[in-house]
Amino acid sequence: MKAKVEKIIEKIKPMLAADGGSVELLGVDEKTGKVKVRLTGACGCCPHATMTLKNVVERMIKEEIPEVKEVTVG
Repeated sequence: MKAKVEKIIEKIKPMLAADGGSVELLGVDEKTGKVKVRLTGACGCCPHATMTLKNVVERMIKEEIPEVKEVTVG
């Protein structure tokens, strides 16, 4: 599952880079279906970071990997 998540994050990075930000994978817990990421650059301090996390990162990962239940910032 981790390799799948990494592949999706690589797809997301160019979208965030357009706004000066990025995302990096911190961990995947296959038992609970939780993925932990870090938003960096402009995304790390943006007031809309929570929306970016839920509406972009989490949505795209869950669409591709139904076993993922939640994406959190670590």
